[in-house]
This record gives sequence, structure tokens and C-alpha cells, in this order.
Amino acid sequence: MGRKYSSRRLSPSAGVDEAGRGALFGPVVAAAVLVTPDQAQVLARMGVRDSKQLTAGRRQALVNPIQASVQSWAVAAVSAVDIDARNILQATLQAMTLAVQRLSHPPHLCLIDGNQRIPHLDVPQRTLVGGDQQEVSIAAASILAKVWRDTWILERAQDYPVYHLAANKGYGTAVHRRALLVYGPTAEHRLSFRPCQVSQTRASASGRLASSVMDCTHCR
Repeated sequence: MGRKYSSRRLSPSAGVDEAGRGALFGPVVAAAVLVTPDQAQVLARMGVRDSKQLTAGRRQALVNPIQASVQSWAVAAVSAVDIDARNILQATLQAMTLAVQRLSHPPHLCLIDGNQRIPHLDVPQRTLVGGDQQEVSIAAASILAKVWRDTWILERAQDYPVYHLAANKGYGTAVHRRALLVYGPTAEHRLSFRPCQVSQTRASASGRLASSVMDCTHCR
């Protein structure tokens, strides 16, 4: 697979990663995957790697095997409303916090993709830039978060066809930005992001739900 993941830890650790941080539409999603060293080796053998290195079909095919092979897993999502109320960094950290808290029991160590520690989390942490290419538990978390968010986007793409969400997954492609110029943002767009501010007077965003943290109970 081109990358030898670490399995040197003796205690269960949790890999944590996010999906959708840079998108214009929809929630930011985080996943946490708790593994023993033996389970980490199983994940590596089944071909788990950074979600960006896998096709959509391969990511989807790995979801059930990942969930069946680990000690615990959880996914949490924070809505566009809360992203706008807080900012994208704080919303991402909130999603990560929720994902870790929803694990069946606290990990001995959290391995977090990126350079931001999760504040107020009573668990030892280690941040790893490019962690999804170094730790298989983070790679597994990246897959669960990406598939959950992509599924959420696809379920809503037919409600907003002019934005071509099935193709861009909510990210700011040229087609998506042109649609924002013509039609304005929807209730699911992140109004604090500059491309979504171009035509708010034409938006349906006034009908946004007040709830901030999305109901996401996907865990084991």
C-alpha cells in the first residue's frame, strides 16, 4: 500500500480526523476510531489508508470492515449554522470532541490529524500533520468521516440541483460558485464563508434551523 503504518503502541489509542472543513455547504464531520495494536495491523492489511488516496467506491467498501474490526468508533457532525456562529476551527474541534466522547470508553491516547489539539478533552493527545498517512487509526477515521459526509451530501443533492452537489460534495468549484452568484446560498450553506456572501439577499437562509449540533448517533 506504499505506507507502513505504526503499530508500536501497547494501549488502545483513538485516531481522529475530519471531513468537510473547507467546504461551502453542509456540516463539518469528525470521526474517532479506537484500536488496539492488533486491530491496527488488521486495518493496515485490509488496505485502510488516507481517504484521499482511495476511490469513493473503495472508501464505501471499507466502512463495514472497519467498523467490525475496531474496538469502538463514532462519528459526529456540526451544522453550517454552528460553523457560522463559532467559526470553522471551533466547529471542527467541537465535532472531534463529540466523536471522542461517543466512543465506548476513553482512549489512552488520541492521535489527531493536523496541528490543533482538542481543548478541554481529558485524554492525552498527540497531533500529527499528515497523520492520516502515518497512523492507520487516523486513516480509518478519515474514511468514516468522509463517507458519512458524502452520503449526507448526496441525500440532499436532489433538493438543490443547481449547485451540482453530487459532483462537488459541497466544495467551492467553479460551477458551485457560479450557482451561488445566480441563486444565492441555501439554508445549508456556510454564510460566514466569503463565496456564500455574494447574494444573501436572494437566499433562503432565513429559514435555517436554530439547532447547531446535528443529530448524529453513529457510533459503537
